[in-house]
Amino acid sequence: MIPLPLAEVEPLGRLTRSGWTDQATGMEVDSRKIEEGDLFVAVAGGADFAKHALARGASAVLVPDDEFGALAAIGAAVRSRSDAKVVGITGSTGKTSTKDILAALCAPHAKVVAAEGGHNNEIGLPLTLAAIEPDTELVVVEMGMRGLGQIAELCELARPDIGIVTSIGPVHLELLGTVERVAQAKAEIFGALPPHGTAIAPVGVDELAPYLPDDARLFGPGGDASVEDFEVVDGQSNVRFHLRGTTLELRFNFTARHQADNAAAALLAYEALGLPLDRAQEGADRIAFSRWRGEETPLPGEGLLINDAYNANPVSMQAALEHLTARAGGRRRVAVLGDMAELGPDAPAYHRLVGVAAAENADVVVAVGELARDYLGAGAAEERHAVSVEDAIALLDEVMRSGDVVLVKASRSVGLERVAEALVAAKV
Repeated sequence: MIPLPLAEVEPLGRLTRSGWTDQATGMEVDSRKIEEGDLFVAVAGGADFAKHALARGASAVLVPDDEFGALAAIGAAVRSRSDAKVVGITGSTGKTSTKDILAALCAPHAKVVAAEGGHNNEIGLPLTLAAIEPDTELVVVEMGMRGLGQIAELCELARPDIGIVTSIGPVHLELLGTVERVAQAKAEIFGALPPHGTAIAPVGVDELAPYLPDDARLFGPGGDASVEDFEVVDGQSNVRFHLRGTTLELRFNFTARHQADNAAAALLAYEALGLPLDRAQEGADRIAFSRWRGEETPLPGEGLLINDAYNANPVSMQAALEHLTARAGGRRRVAVLGDMAELGPDAPAYHRLVGVAAAENADVVVAVGELARDYLGAGAAEERHAVSVEDAIALLDEVMRSGDVVLVKASRSVGLERVAEALVAAKV
C-alpha cells in the first residue's frame, strides 16, 4: 500500500496506535492476515481481535464509527495518491473470470494489482485499492451490486479509466425486478468514466443499448473483438480472435468456450491500455482463475470433476452445462445442480428452463434444494433429488460410476463446494 499517515485515519473512529510507526503500509479486516505495518480495520465485531492484530505487527487498530464509510475513505485516499490506470469490471456473469484473464494478460507488461477472488463490494473494493503500491501501474477491480446506485458508489472510490460490462442477465431480480433495471444498474460504470475513458460491452444486448457511449467497444459476433475459432487440445485451448481489424491467435490454459468470450472482452481492455498485442501470449497460458470457478480435478477411471460451485444464474448454468458436454467427450455426464438464488417470483420458470438445458447436456441430473426440484422432469435419463448438501453427498455414493464427468454448480448460498470436496475425497 502507498503509505498512509495514521493522522488521516484518526478522524474515522477510535484509533489505537502501536507506537512504533506513524503510518500504515497496508489494510486488513481479518486479524489473521495482518502483516507488519498493516492497519487493522475492525469491522463486524473485529474489535475483539485488536490485541491479536497488534501482536502480529499492525501499525494501528481502527474501530470505525461507520464501517463501510471508513473503508471507503481509506481506499479512496490510497487511490488518490496513485497515477495507475484502473479497469473496472462488472456484469451479471463472467466478471471474476474476466478480471482473472485480464490480470494475467497484463502481468508480464505492467505492475498489476487485481481484486482477490470475488472482492467486489463495499468491503472488497477498498481492500483492493489499499493494495496499490507506489510502483503500481494498473489496478483491475471487480464491482458487484444488489441494487441501483451501488456501482456508481464503487466507481466514486475506484475512478475507473476503462469500464467493462461482461454480460446482462436475470440476476438480483428480487431487488431490481427486471433485466432492464439490471442493465441500468450495471451501466452506471459507463457514466463514471472520464471524457477519454473506454467503455467495453457485449454485442446485441438491447437492455444495455440506451446507456452505451457512442464510442463503446463491443465484443461478441460481429463486434470489435470476437472469437473466430476455438479448439481444445491437450487440456488447453487454441483461440483465434478478430480484434479491431486484426487477427490474433492465442493459447490459453482453460478449456471452456465461454471463457474465450471473456478473453475477448479482456483483450479489448488490454489493447486500450496500450499493451503489446504481439506479446499477449506471455500471459495467456498463466491464468489463475479464482476458486470454485470451473476448477477441474481428475477422478478415477479417467473421470473429471468440474467444480463451478461459487455461484449460478440461468446464463452461467447454460454455459456450464454446455461445457460439461464438451469436456465429457462421450463419457457419462452427471450434473449436480443446486438452487439459483435471487430470481424473484419467476424463479420456478428460470429453474425449469435450466432443467431443459440439463436434460440436453447430462445423463444424470441431481437436483439439490427446494427450488432445484424444477430442474427435474425435462427428460434426463436419470433424475434424483436431494434436500440438502449432506443428502446429495450420500446420494452420489449410489449414483457415481468410475469414469464419470461431473459438474457441480449452484448459487453461493447452497455451498455445493462440499459436494465437490466429498467427490474428490471418495475416489470413486
